[in-house]
Amino acid sequence: MTEMEIHLTVNRSSYTVIAEPCSTLLEVLRNQLNLTGTKEGCGAGDCGACVVIMDGLAVNACLVLAAQAEGKQIITVEGLAQDNQLHPLQQQFAEKWAMQCGFCTPGILLSCYALLLNNPYPSVEEIREAISGNLCRCGTYQSVIEAVLATAKMGEIQA
Repeated sequence: MTEMEIHLTVNRSSYTVIAEPCSTLLEVLRNQLNLTGTKEGCGAGDCGACVVIMDGLAVNACLVLAAQAEGKQIITVEGLAQDNQLHPLQQQFAEKWAMQCGFCTPGILLSCYALLLNNPYPSVEEIREAISGNLCRCGTYQSVIEAVLATAKMGEIQA
């Protein structure tokens, strides 16, 4: 196959990568940009471990071809913290114990972040809907909801 050049912005930095047309965004993030916080769980879009933000929306990076990310703004879990400060949502996840083994945490964090970007004061039902594509073996869903509600109450969500 012929490789292609792809230009994208990841965590506020511009990158040009060379990838096969069949490469996924997940593969580029992990294998070329070394952003390993984005996890591959199922590789089929069912578990949510690979969720990233693309132009403000939560997407499963395993289902997005790298070429589809051309010119897009991507945020991974590594891009939430800034200036050595946890993002308020990350801080609330820690304070509310919204993670246990941690495998699903990046995807759930980014699903919640996308929700808060588009709806700064979500209801419990809206939070449940936002994380409905994220599987957590440890069952931290109630703590996740509490963390999102606490973050919304703070009113400090920034892109």
